[in-house]
Amino acid sequence: MRADQPIRWTGGDWQIFRYADAQALLRDPRLGADRLQVDPQWLIASGLEPLFKTRDSTMLFTDPPDHTRLRTLVYRAFTPRVVESYRPLVQRIVDQLLDAAAARGAIELISEFAYPLPVTVIAHMLGVPVDMHDQFRQWSDSLAAFIGGTTRPEADVLPAALKAVLEMSDFFLALVAERQRAPRDDLLSALAQTKDGGDRLSEQELVANSILLLLAGHETTTNLIGNGTLALVRHPDQFALLRDHPELIPSAIEELLRYDSPVQLTSRRALTDIEFRGHRIEEGEAVTVFIGAANRDPAQYQDPARLDVTRGDVRHLSFGHGPHYCLGAPLARLEGQVAISTLVRRFPHMRLVDKQVVWRDNFALRGLQSLHIEL
Repeated sequence: MRADQPIRWTGGDWQIFRYADAQALLRDPRLGADRLQVDPQWLIASGLEPLFKTRDSTMLFTDPPDHTRLRTLVYRAFTPRVVESYRPLVQRIVDQLLDAAAARGAIELISEFAYPLPVTVIAHMLGVPVDMHDQFRQWSDSLAAFIGGTTRPEADVLPAALKAVLEMSDFFLALVAERQRAPRDDLLSALAQTKDGGDRLSEQELVANSILLLLAGHETTTNLIGNGTLALVRHPDQFALLRDHPELIPSAIEELLRYDSPVQLTSRRALTDIEFRGHRIEEGEAVTVFIGAANRDPAQYQDPARLDVTRGDVRHLSFGHGPHYCLGAPLARLEGQVAISTLVRRFPHMRLVDKQVVWRDNFALRGLQSLHIEL
């Protein structure tokens, strides 16, 4: 598609495959993030209004000025300096998880490492009970199928997502009320108390974005660690290079993000008519940007299908681009660097047990169901 139809109209959406086009459109203010429009009458009749109202109150699905206001209020918790202060915590969790695995001599990487690490960190940051991993996973799986798309029928996906949103809303409402009475040193307290130039989060926005932070705070990082580890064990030369030169870990993480992106596609909707590269994108039409394809564009990267942990200046689109660039990118990078560098250092001869790996059933969010490693 990159070579033959890099800008393609399907009758339902415009599909974008080249890096330069993807980058240009993701930063174009004429494209909005309110990308999944539904009939209001159907919404009320279906009983799904709370699900879509919560979705539409998050940073992920809002445009300026609301997006700017929401992002500004949350951003201070994710500055590189603040995130770096979490490095000792991340290392401690990584060591504890790998100590347990070392005693067994094997690990199911997703459920025993790639998932518990980021969910523990974001739970700690938010100030929510870290012993609710299983419940968080259940909620997140239901919402990821709704947001990322799946081959499962809507009759399965939508009721499960609605149930998850209602339960998470009740969960966060109770915590917010508690933090407003007795603030703690955590992100939820900061958001519940925050004011910025007289502005603050409404209760709906506070709950919706708390749900988003909990979901986004681990979903894609789990996939980064899983996909990245799989890529390394499948490329022994690159594994050995990283093992022998641990200082390469920053560039290795960027290359792993490019090579097998945790987010494979994202979408926007035209806010006005747009002329782009000889095509007319009309107001209201959807635009789907294939991040995975853009990250392997030979016009941007030499030999893009090759994994190269020494590849320099990897300006991948795995965290997006433009105003919706991932707020949690510094945290994901930190967790990925600590997790994978420690894994490689402690288990330099680990090997893949699975002859075939099984991927989760999700169009946009690419991650493994499981990954069995002998340490």
